[in-house]
Amino acid sequence: MYLNQKIVGHGKRTLVLAHGYGGSQAIWDMVLPHLSRRNKVLLFDWDFSSAPDDVSGEEGAAAEHNSGFTFSRFADELVALMDEMKVSGAVYVGHSMAGMVGCIASIKRPDLFSHLVLVGASPRYMNSEDYEGGFDKSDIEAMLASISSDFRGWAEGFVPLAIGSGADPSAVERLSRSFFAMDPRVAHALARMIFLGDQRAVLDDVAAPCTLVHVSGDFAAPPCVGRYMQARILAARRCAAAAMVTIDSVGHFPQLVAPCELLGILDQLVLGDDDAVAEDGEEEAAALAEEMSSEVPTGGLAEAAPEVQGDIDVAS
Repeated sequence: MYLNQKIVGHGKRTLVLAHGYGGSQAIWDMVLPHLSRRNKVLLFDWDFSSAPDDVSGEEGAAAEHNSGFTFSRFADELVALMDEMKVSGAVYVGHSMAGMVGCIASIKRPDLFSHLVLVGASPRYMNSEDYEGGFDKSDIEAMLASISSDFRGWAEGFVPLAIGSGADPSAVERLSRSFFAMDPRVAHALARMIFLGDQRAVLDDVAAPCTLVHVSGDFAAPPCVGRYMQARILAARRCAAAAMVTIDSVGHFPQLVAPCELLGILDQLVLGDDDAVAEDGEEEAAALAEEMSSEVPTGGLAEAAPEVQGDIDVAS
């Protein structure tokens, strides 16, 4: 289930911010003040997270582990959450695994979603002869073995890799705290669902307009994954628009490492708020616009960033 749901901010439009594996709603802290100025924002924690108000403890974690994970189950929970909070026609911002959860939920209940923003999403992480997901099967098997045998040790190596070099120490600390709070059994079961799953066929039925946001130096969901998703969604001819934007940065968490770039994408391409930052002063708006024009290519497939080069040791 979901935990600690709340709506903050004011406005006619509602944004739903959904975190992924190892995170909590705290990963949105750096972008929330700006987004909540003109929008209502629905925040929540998945029940595998490190939610500070979660009182279920070990017993709840063990029950979750035994119940099993599926993307469809998370999609059903998302639909239930939005119904409970009386949210419909929302702009959904799903990070990592929550991106595909949002796709499935939008197919189940299209009335709830006006736009899908898929940040670092991937329908399949494993490489095959006709698909590049970023990980060989041996990489995933080694990673799962590490999570199973020593989750804490694995997370200590994975978090700096996932957040990328040059991140603010407070951002690293925030993400580390939520990772370390996960029950190791839950972390392993959820990782199996994510890294061994294949949700590519879901893309054929996505009808809500989409914006796919990928980071040029993201080893977990490289830009080639975004290009595949965009091409497959458009080929199905159900979706009216599927744009891809590449942020020139590193890591899997642009909301922590490149918040200005992510906000610029949301304001300019999704929310239609080109002058949203002007409320806080023309200088701030100009600075953000200049930063966006120099760092975020918006030309779609033709101008997408090159694929990540080099080997990543995901098992350490």
